[in-house]
Amino acid sequence: MLICAFLGDILGISMSFSVSDIEKTAQLARLSVTEEDCSFYAGQLNRIFELVEQMSAVDTENTEPMAHPQDIALRLREDIVTEHDQREVFQSVAPATEQGLYLVPKVIE
Repeated sequence: MLICAFLGDILGISMSFSVSDIEKTAQLARLSVTEEDCSFYAGQLNRIFELVEQMSAVDTENTEPMAHPQDIALRLREDIVTEHDQREVFQSVAPATEQGLYLVPKVIE
């Protein structure tokens, strides 16, 4: 159902969910949903599709894609080591290590 609605938006065809669509989807997903929940979810999904329809109507032909809505540069910190290597200290309390790696028991045969 959702794929059909998504394709409907791409193709410019208005799509909507009915209560029976929600019931069928819930059955396929093995979900227990009451009838009043189905009508609530159908309304919510239809509002989402209306919003997608409105967004699809906006002309974005001459709009450049943006990585961020504001034209800002991130502050970068200096790449300085702030903690020293303590692997040997941490591995000294481990039950088993080998060549700097922790050894764990095999759990899958």
